[in-house]
Amino acid sequence: MHEDFVFVDQLVPGIRWDAKYATWDNFVGRPVDGYLVNRVVGTKALCAALEKVRDEAASLGFGVLIWDGYRPQRAVDHFLRWSQQPEDGRTKARHYPNIERSAMFDLGYVAAKSGHSRGSTVDLTIFHLATGDLAAMGGDHDLMDSVSHHGAEGIASDEAKNRQHLCSIMEDCGFSSYQYEWWHYTLKSEPYPDTYFDFPIE
Repeated sequence: MHEDFVFVDQLVPGIRWDAKYATWDNFVGRPVDGYLVNRVVGTKALCAALEKVRDEAASLGFGVLIWDGYRPQRAVDHFLRWSQQPEDGRTKARHYPNIERSAMFDLGYVAAKSGHSRGSTVDLTIFHLATGDLAAMGGDHDLMDSVSHHGAEGIASDEAKNRQHLCSIMEDCGFSSYQYEWWHYTLKSEPYPDTYFDFPIE
């Protein structure tokens, strides 16, 4: 691992994680190249900011759950190869019900050069500390649909409020949002804005 990268759980205790791309529970439908263990990796700068996120979320009664952080370039390449394969329908209904898999890149849901590969981008959500239940967001992680956009119409008022809670927390702690995905945030002062890493998570 690069010397400035760490396992997030080592520096930010109290944050939950479920590295979806290390599992079968993702839009590809199998573990993704480069994810050899179910851990989340990020830069030390990312972890410092996530400590603030954890504390601000807790002040509002929320915990933080991370689905993805650093993403090896080989994983992005895996996504690209997968998008060019024939549709088998295994993950379409859940993750991209209204588009073709080949359109994911053109529509901005997946990038050939991902901010995740720079090490200071996260996919995450919040949960209720009192119960451990995920906050309702009006759509799951990696739902490639307009309902996932910030300001999307057709979601319930409590779902919109929870999205706003997450957005406010992240922006207060130095992150910028991504218009197409309510769960995706990048550290504004990321230390490697022009570098795309490819070491595996192991």
